[in-house]
Amino acid sequence: MSISLYSLGAAQEVTGSKHILEVDGRSFLIDCGAFQGSRAEADRKNREFGIAADKIESVILTHAHYDHCGLLPLLVKNGYNGNIYATPASRDLANLIMMDSARIQARDAEYLRKQAAKKGQRFAWEPLFTEEHVVQAADQMVTISYNRAIHVATDINLEFYDAGHILGSAFAYLTVNRSGAEPVRIVYTGDLGRKNKPIIRDPAAVPAPDYIVMESTYGNRLHEDTQIAMDELAKAVNRAVKSKGKILIPAFAVERTQELVYYFHMLVDQKRIPKIPIYVDSPMATNATSIFQVHPECYDQDIHEAFLRHHKNPFGFNELTFTTNVAESKALNDKPGPMVIISADGMCEAGRIVHHLANNISRPSTTILLVGFMADNTLGRRIQNREKEVRIMNEWHPVRAEIMQINAFSAHADYGESIEWLDSLDTSRLKKIFLVHGEPDAQRAFTEHLDKSGYHNVDIVEYGKVYGIE
Repeated sequence: MSISLYSLGAAQEVTGSKHILEVDGRSFLIDCGAFQGSRAEADRKNREFGIAADKIESVILTHAHYDHCGLLPLLVKNGYNGNIYATPASRDLANLIMMDSARIQARDAEYLRKQAAKKGQRFAWEPLFTEEHVVQAADQMVTISYNRAIHVATDINLEFYDAGHILGSAFAYLTVNRSGAEPVRIVYTGDLGRKNKPIIRDPAAVPAPDYIVMESTYGNRLHEDTQIAMDELAKAVNRAVKSKGKILIPAFAVERTQELVYYFHMLVDQKRIPKIPIYVDSPMATNATSIFQVHPECYDQDIHEAFLRHHKNPFGFNELTFTTNVAESKALNDKPGPMVIISADGMCEAGRIVHHLANNISRPSTTILLVGFMADNTLGRRIQNREKEVRIMNEWHPVRAEIMQINAFSAHADYGESIEWLDSLDTSRLKKIFLVHGEPDAQRAFTEHLDKSGYHNVDIVEYGKVYGIE
């Protein structure tokens, strides 16, 4: 039996996860994510899919972040009509995220069409996919709960284990059964979560693997302690109250937004911050919060008890407002501070956060609070780098706002937490770790940390390079 693997995305980069497991010429796609970066590069990479749809036998989705699920509708558009395996929560969230992407692309296309018409030019850009393709992709999803092994082929079993990253996130544990030989067990981590995070459970241990395809986003960093993060969050709020300013938090609509609301709620309860208006200005985040409420199977014990035993909603309190339309979002520009605005997109490349940044980034009373990873060539990375001037919606804006970074809210394990998870496994049969989903500097550093911890056989996966499996 011939077994190999290769990657068509998130190889020596952080976004656009697309990994192929090939067994006797049959291809199984693990994740189908969109690349995020500069618009021209992202458009080119997302259109160059790298594999024919009719060559793929099954698709396995580890979780619903856009850089893992965002091109499923394009795959369907290209002719894929097979199963897409996901947890129930991942199916619901992915449907939401993919539909949001389709609508944003349709609006962008209409805007560009009008701009081209004004200049008497021919309009050439078309969306990657439409809402119809999203509906079709959702129809092809087959949901599997955690710890329920199923056959995705006659000789291949799939079992999902909780990855502790976002709601519904999973490790994909694949067992390839071979006639007359030991099975081969391969784990795709997707994105590895962290212990002791609110809302969702800790990452699960998986049975002894032969190979691990592992993310390495923070392979060169250790996160701050959560208590330090709470102190920094309280500091930001108290500064805003004093200056009557606004705190802008670019946050992904799934997990990060709900977690921040939870922490703000906690700080108010502890009387460490005064009551301050908090606006979740993202239709997707509002809808995602509703999805959280219908998936208690993913909660950790504290949240499970709050919801099911005490009937308390940790995602909502009196100071919190979910904006429901564009008019309400625009009205925030005219409202005086202090206030907190949590808005998507997390890397500041699209969505309502872009408008809030354009209106507030040049005000010294503004605090821009960065709470997640910012990919290279994104507006978020340029703000993180504290560039003196940034371009937003084709206009240059001097950066006078206070820039704060809190790494403790990241949903990705750092290198210490990643090694701790590896140490929790039975690695007696582990032959190799393949690193994906990380920038080169982080991956080189992580390889050194792994080597010092006894994990010597590590490969940094290169785009398109085929790796044989014994």
